Amino acid sequence: MGLGFCLGVVAGVARLARTPWVHTPAVLYVELVRGVPLVMVIFWFYFFVPILAGRPLSNYWSALIAFVVFEGAYLGEIVRAGIQSVPRGQLDAAAATGLSGWQTMRHIVLPQALRNMVPSLVTQFIVLFKDTSLASIIGFVDLTKAAQNISQREIRPFEMYLFIAVVYWLCTFTLSRLGRRLEVHLSRGLAPAPERAAPAGGPRVQGRAW
Repeated sequence: MGLGFCLGVVAGVARLARTPWVHTPAVLYVELVRGVPLVMVIFWFYFFVPILAGRPLSNYWSALIAFVVFEGAYLGEIVRAGIQSVPRGQLDAAAATGLSGWQTMRHIVLPQALRNMVPSLVTQFIVLFKDTSLASIIGFVDLTKAAQNISQREIRPFEMYLFIAVVYWLCTFTLSRLGRRLEVHLSRGLAPAPERAAPAGGPRVQGRAW
């Protein structure tokens, strides 16, 4: 999740860049990865990367790199949408105070964009957590693969698959609650918009001057 988010931030910011040599590779990366199944990406890094690198790649690193690359494309779109949700006036105000583009992105845009991205990020992280079960197709012993091995040995598939379903649900439910708390925490300190003062002697409608 952490590595995928870092890659997503880079991809999201690069997609908004005006420089073609930065913008174009980011667009190609996002569109290519989002257009293929996750299983295909796992197979890419499990079969093809060792051939190109000339050395074998362990099941763990194949799965890890595949998940990071795959999720980075989706998180990049979330980051891009979050950045674009920041009002344009914030950027103009930052430019008026003399902040550089990097300072504006770091101190003005990203903190506000992160608050807007939390619900989508939590949803994507939950999907990623459940998708880790696909690592078992290349032989990596994750929770699902371990349950398969025990089920074949003990001949008790119902109990084992029910158990891992409960474990996945508990983990994803906990993650969703933590995301909700983070969303509430980031929303603290946001002052409501002040009411405009009513003109003296103006008519009153339902107790408020207009």
